[in-house]
Amino acid sequence: MKQWALEVGQELTEHILPYWSRLQDTVHGGYYGAVDVSLNVHQDASKGGIAACRILWTFSAAYRVLGEAGYQEHADHAYHFLRDHVLDPHYGGLYWMVDAAGRPLDTRKHIYAQAFGVYALSEYYRATGTEEALRLACSLFELIEDKGYDAHLAAYKEEFNEAWLEQPNVLLSEHGLLADITMNTHIHVLEAYTNLYAASQEERVKQAIVRLLDQLHDRIYDHRTGFLGVFFDKAWQPLLDLRSFGHDIEASWLIDRAMKTIGAEKPEHVQMVIDIAYNIADHALQADGSLMNEQRGSLIDTTRIWWVQAEAMVGFYNAYERTKDPRFLTILEGLWSYTKRHLIDAREGGEWFWAVDDLGQPTKQGISGPWKCPYHNGRFCLEIMERVAQS
Repeated sequence: MKQWALEVGQELTEHILPYWSRLQDTVHGGYYGAVDVSLNVHQDASKGGIAACRILWTFSAAYRVLGEAGYQEHADHAYHFLRDHVLDPHYGGLYWMVDAAGRPLDTRKHIYAQAFGVYALSEYYRATGTEEALRLACSLFELIEDKGYDAHLAAYKEEFNEAWLEQPNVLLSEHGLLADITMNTHIHVLEAYTNLYAASQEERVKQAIVRLLDQLHDRIYDHRTGFLGVFFDKAWQPLLDLRSFGHDIEASWLIDRAMKTIGAEKPEHVQMVIDIAYNIADHALQADGSLMNEQRGSLIDTTRIWWVQAEAMVGFYNAYERTKDPRFLTILEGLWSYTKRHLIDAREGGEWFWAVDDLGQPTKQGISGPWKCPYHNGRFCLEIMERVAQS
């Protein structure tokens, strides 16, 4: 495992982080909003609010773990852009999108995006001790709890307009439906609150995490199938027979991290973490070592997406730590081998491809964009480096 961690660390420090460092916008702040599949940098592209958060998280975490001054400089740069351009100074919260110069472009507010603000700002505080960042993270937490949590539904809402009036969840729905409740928002609120609790030790944050863990176990996790539900109506009824393999394995280790961070593990929650990992191993792995994307009814999407492989490697390593089952080490070997062969972009100036098809050929999606950031693959590297070092 130590050799694997060395390879992963090299991928982070010699490939992923240098790529994103080169995209720093020294004129308008932040990082350029798009790089296409041909590696053309679009300096005039709009900049996503989620991307701004994820880049801030990545450089902050890299600095916290590795201590390199250059990573702090990038974290500082990302922080100032988020604070000065993505945060709404009037209504509060994060914009969905700003233009290349940092002016508001899409002023919708989404709880998912606010969660990433909490995640990034709390990480920046953990890395640098900047009190202002912690105050901003806590203010976003209060905003999510005030505007976003519906105690009657026992669920987090999804989408709002600029002034925080609720509207249909266009931004985080798929497959032609509009979901009132999504698994995706709930697991990333959990992820954000876990990091905020690590930074603040606030009891109210801990209680929100406890509530989220119960919601995931009692309402989102399907105990019959072993999968997490994806889209729900206001009565918590599933809207679609959809299984998102990458989200499930990601959720398993995020749930585990939350329990460990607050120091409260329920046996049924621990079992859920383990069962999810085995379930995904049984249903979503390909013979070539990769993980498929999702299944809708009987239709399986076998696309190999960059973030799915990255989160799978963390999730299965977490499962190995929990169970010591060598099967998970074999799975990890296959995933990393596949990722090196097909998803890591060996071109000069490249990073990771968005996805590849069954033949290992890259798809046409861009290398960078509102959703394609260093958070998934960068976090995978940092998680494995830290976990192996501590083992």
